Amino acid sequence: MNSKERFLATVERKPVDRPAAWLGMPDVFARPALFEYYGVKDFHELKLAVGDDFYAVEVPYESPTASAIYAAFDWYMDGNVDAEDRTLTEDGCFKDAEEEEDLEFFQWPDPADYIDVEECKRRVAEAPEDKVRLGMMWSAHFQDTCAAFGMETALMNMIANPEIYEAVNEKVMEFYLKANKIFYEATKGQLDAVLIGNDMGSQRGLMLSPEMVRKFIMPGCKQLVEQAHSYGLKVIYHSCGSIVDVIPDLIEAGVDVVHPIQALATGMEPENLKGKFEGKVSFCGGVDTQDLLVNGTPEQVKAKVKELRTIFPTGLIISPSHEAIMPDVPPANIKALFDEAQEVY
Repeated sequence: MNSKERFLATVERKPVDRPAAWLGMPDVFARPALFEYYGVKDFHELKLAVGDDFYAVEVPYESPTASAIYAAFDWYMDGNVDAEDRTLTEDGCFKDAEEEEDLEFFQWPDPADYIDVEECKRRVAEAPEDKVRLGMMWSAHFQDTCAAFGMETALMNMIANPEIYEAVNEKVMEFYLKANKIFYEATKGQLDAVLIGNDMGSQRGLMLSPEMVRKFIMPGCKQLVEQAHSYGLKVIYHSCGSIVDVIPDLIEAGVDVVHPIQALATGMEPENLKGKFEGKVSFCGGVDTQDLLVNGTPEQVKAKVKELRTIFPTGLIISPSHEAIMPDVPPANIKALFDEAQEVY
C-alpha cells in the first residue's frame, strides 16, 4: 500500500498493511532539533525524512497584521496579531458589545485580499504524489469568537446574550467558508484531506456542556464538513482534551477522523473509544505528548505504538496526541514512533 491507499483504508476501517502515521505540525521552536537529528535543512525535507504518510500544507495567508490564517483577526486592534502566543482569555474588542450595532466599528478582513492563489498551488504541488496531501484549514470559529469577546464574556454571552455571540460567530464563519473555498478551488483535485478544528475540551471534560456544543459549535462544524466533502475531501476534526461526550455529534456532522486521541484526557483512552465508536468513525493520535513522548524512552514509545496497533488494527492514524510537537520531545522518541508504526508484522 502507498500512503494514500493506507489512509483511505484507515478512514473506511478496512484492513491495512500497517498503520498510517502522521508527524503533526511541530512547533517552530521544536524544529531545529528535529532538523539536526534527521540531517535535513527545512520542514519539507523533514516531512520526507521521517517517513510521514502525510504532507501537511498551511493556507498561505499574509495580511498587514497576520501571517497565519488562524491568526487572521486583530481582536485587540493593536495591529500585531501574534500567531505564536495567542490567548483566548484576554478581553477582546467586543467585550462590551450588547447589540449588533456595537460590532460595526470592526473591519472584517476579506480573505481574498490576503490568500495568494498561486502560492496555494505551489505548496500543494510540492507534496509527493503518493503522500496524503492534507490542507491545514483550522477554521476555528468557536475559538475565534471566544477571543473576540474574551472567553469568559463569550461563554456568558452564550447564555445571557446569544444573539450577539451568534452575530460574531456568523461573521467568522463567513470568513472561513470564503477562505476555504479559495484554497479548495485553487487546489481542486490535488488535496486528499483537510484538518478543521475547535478546541472545546479540557483535561477532564468539555469546556462547556454538550448541549451548548450542539447549539453553538456543531452547526458551524457541519457547514465546514459539508463544504470539504463537496470537494471530495476527507475531514480530520481536531479538538484537544476530553471530547468523548460529543464524538457522536461529530459523527453525525460527517467527520471522517477524530483528532487527537489525547491519551491522558478523561474518557479518551483508546480502549474506551474503540468500545464506544468502533465502525462509526476513525481516530488519529494516541501517543501521549504530555508525559510519554517527553519523559519516556524510545523503547517505551515503541511499546505504546504496538499497544495501539493491537487495539486498532485499522481505523487509527498513529500520531502524537497533540499536533504541535513541542521542544521538550526528544527527536529519538519521534523516530521510535515512526519506526514501530512502519513495521509490517
